[in-house]
Amino acid sequence: MNDAVSPLPDKRALRARMRAERDRFVANGPPPIEAPAAFTERLRPGTIVASYAPLGGEADPAALVAAAIDAGCTLALPHVVDRATPLRFLRWDGVAPLATGPYGLRIPQADWPEVAPDVILTPLVAFDGALNRLGQGAGHYDRAFAAHPEAWRVGVAWSVQRVEALATDPWDVPLHHLITEREWLTR
Repeated sequence: MNDAVSPLPDKRALRARMRAERDRFVANGPPPIEAPAAFTERLRPGTIVASYAPLGGEADPAALVAAAIDAGCTLALPHVVDRATPLRFLRWDGVAPLATGPYGLRIPQADWPEVAPDVILTPLVAFDGALNRLGQGAGHYDRAFAAHPEAWRVGVAWSVQRVEALATDPWDVPLHHLITEREWLTR
């Protein structure tokens, strides 16, 4: 576990440090993240699972997506327009080619049907034991969590992304669970 320096570092500095840590980790060929029983047991046919196409060193949710497909779930991906516009979750069949969006993201085509997710698999830059997450800084996922308060929020990260504590803002929404290549964490 990486220890946050006391007092807590500012978010910009922490993001830079944790991205570098994550990049070093993935450079060594990280082990896959497997779908635990605690995840697969909640999946039902028709459940809408929003995932993401990993960018750079982000943890790959492929095994979780495969488990969702095996369970008969409907897949969705976030569609990002810009920093200010809330992301939308658009239905994806798991094979259709993705567009290149802002920040180099691979996103669904803008005209694909919008859906309300039951499960949101969430990338992040850092997390703590209370399952607070530090994202990229645009607030997209916090706004999505607020728009879909009933959705099950599952962070996907590498174990090296854990810090002792994160400073939170009033709009930050903690995760329900988090999975790494080593463990399944519950708040």
